[in-house]
Amino acid sequence: MSDPAGMRHAYLRGQLDEALVSPSWFEQFQLWFDAAASDPAVLEPTAMQLATVSADGTPSVRTVLLKGVDERGFVFFTNYESAKAADLSARPYAAAVFVWLAHERQVRVSGPVTRVSADDTAAYFAQRPHGSQVGAWASPQSTVIASRSILEDAVAAVEQRFAGSEVPPPPFWGGYRIAPDRVEFWQGRADRLHDRLRYRFDGEGWLIERLAP
Repeated sequence: MSDPAGMRHAYLRGQLDEALVSPSWFEQFQLWFDAAASDPAVLEPTAMQLATVSADGTPSVRTVLLKGVDERGFVFFTNYESAKAADLSARPYAAAVFVWLAHERQVRVSGPVTRVSADDTAAYFAQRPHGSQVGAWASPQSTVIASRSILEDAVAAVEQRFAGSEVPPPPFWGGYRIAPDRVEFWQGRADRLHDRLRYRFDGEGWLIERLAP
């Protein structure tokens, strides 16, 4: 195997300046997200690594897809019976990171998590491809299954159940919103002296702080 200790990449694409960033984290996120989404070199701009903690304090991290963002926070959807949902039920706080390597950038987010409304879930679910709608019903997410054929049989059963009709959102499936109290923007710089600007809510308003790399 290759030696990871000997691998080097110089970060030279950009910089972050307090005088030039947007006054709100949401506006700054929009700028960076739009840049990532418009670049074919960024394979999945919506991918975010979501970290949660279980009731016994065990951390877990996995990749989910961002499906909505506004001043209220970051929205993703999942099975409410999944491992991440169990974590969020016990400890409704999460952290997430977006990594856009082609732009030598990342955004870190943390804050309390709440479920989105049933109406918001239904509106998003209606936009999903048919196969994804069926998959949401068929997959007992995070549980052990004996084989892939078990999953394929479940998909066939769901297809038969909803044949000729619209597929509604499952009652055990829906969205979450991370309402951030911290949003950090990271821009790679030369010699590992990276730029890190953090938007932090102090209870009254948002502060912009520079962090040492």
